[in-house]
Amino acid sequence: MSATANLGTTRKMVQQLRSELAINRLKVSQAAADLKQFCLQNAQQDPLLTGIHPNTNPFRPAKPCLLL
Repeated sequence: MSATANLGTTRKMVQQLRSELAINRLKVSQAAADLKQFCLQNAQQDPLLTGIHPNTNPFRPAKPCLLL
């Protein structure tokens, strides 16, 4: 690898590390507590927990069309 290519790669790496340094970070315990609180607050609207009412289920099997 040439010195010019190596210098360019190093500059990109330094730029990436500087941008990552500016990111605000949370402690894992705080993020987990926030996630738990969000899940508990929105549990009533979660169809995976409460189920889907048969009348509003978009995936229910279609009724057959009968022509007389």
